[in-house]
Amino acid sequence: MADILDILDIEQPGASEITRESIIHGDKAKKKYVTTKAVRRPEGMHREVFALLYNDNKDLPPLLPTDTGKAYKQTKARLGMRKVRKWVWAPFTNPARKDNAVFHHWKRVTDEAKEYPFAQFNKQVSIPSYSESEYNQYLKSEDWSQAESDHLMDLCQRFDLRFIVIHDRWDRAAFRDRSVEDLKERYYNICAILSKVKTNPWSNTVTMVNGEKRVYHYDAEHERKRKEQLKRLFDRTQEQIDEEQMLLAELKKIEARKRERERKTQDLQKLISRADSGNGVANSQASIANDGPNTPTSAVSNIARRHDRKLHKKKLTSQQRPIRAVEAVTVEWSGIKFPEARGTGVWLRSQRMKLPPGVGQRKTKAIEQELRLMNIDIAPTPTEAICKHFNELRSDLALALDLKNALASCEFELQALRHQYEALNPGKTLNIPASICNSTADGEAKPVGEIIDVVGSPSALNSTI
Repeated sequence: MADILDILDIEQPGASEITRESIIHGDKAKKKYVTTKAVRRPEGMHREVFALLYNDNKDLPPLLPTDTGKAYKQTKARLGMRKVRKWVWAPFTNPARKDNAVFHHWKRVTDEAKEYPFAQFNKQVSIPSYSESEYNQYLKSEDWSQAESDHLMDLCQRFDLRFIVIHDRWDRAAFRDRSVEDLKERYYNICAILSKVKTNPWSNTVTMVNGEKRVYHYDAEHERKRKEQLKRLFDRTQEQIDEEQMLLAELKKIEARKRERERKTQDLQKLISRADSGNGVANSQASIANDGPNTPTSAVSNIARRHDRKLHKKKLTSQQRPIRAVEAVTVEWSGIKFPEARGTGVWLRSQRMKLPPGVGQRKTKAIEQELRLMNIDIAPTPTEAICKHFNELRSDLALALDLKNALASCEFELQALRHQYEALNPGKTLNIPASICNSTADGEAKPVGEIIDVVGSPSALNSTI
């Protein structure tokens, strides 16, 4: 055997080494215990979803629902020894039908004879009726003949007030063509007249509210206008739809500009109130410094003067013509409030020159542009004096920019009022005095206006109106 393996160039199995186990146990084969590899749950998959995919035996779930699970007790069929109840093919009639048709269905012999259960769903509308004398006395109309009215009431009775079907079945060979609104208007007029004449009205057109009869009133003209508007809305072309969308967008822009103008007006009022309060404080301080220590006589005279000023102001306001009022909001403001570095440890003086986060990016760029126009470095050497004066300068520049924006909004309102005046009075022109308009000769205002987006500026007005 070894020679054949050598000729065929087949490796010979190596002889097993002699060990203590081979001597004791001999040729007994060792039992191999195969451990099943646990299937790990994929990352990101929920535990409940993974439990649906695999069970304990790692079998895939069945495609169809099966009932092979072992239960605690096998259910057994209970077969009784009683007789089966007898069924018969019995006839029945439907009370909702008036042709006395007979139908058949299966029913138990023990069941009692009852009315057909689906007959209760045959709901009919109560249609009013009138006699010849009632028609001649109450229901005569120049536009409707008695034959047309009788034909209309007959169709309403047959088709349960389905006026679209009634309009389709209208006898156009015998009578002239009528619209759906005409049919409805004639029917509800007859119902309203008969409800006033008869004491027992029908429930479909008359309702009782607190013991009072209220008749349904049909407005045919409103219905015609409504359908005409819907027809025009449906027959719009694509160009008309695009134009409407454009007008809606323009309306949103106008409303946004109006809100922005109102906000600018309130800002202007705040600036005026701040200026007035600052002048009042300065005047009071100057009067105190000039008068020296207060005396009882000087105090009394000051109170009298203030009282006279208030009375004079009240007289002036009462004599003036009432104008559009603006809510006065007094807010104390002194330019840009720079934060003070109060932290412990070492800090740089240049931190005092940083603008606070409340200042917007546009205003920051506008201030930097103004500094460039003044040939002032944006980041100067942060000495004590330079930090103080540089911060005061930027605060004044911010106030000046706010005043320019407020002035632009005021000019926009003036031009809007001028256009309204010219629209209401054709042929007339409202001249605005040059003293209340901003001078356009200032060339330095142009770059600031380019940086700050003043919504509703006079130029925007001329382009939109």
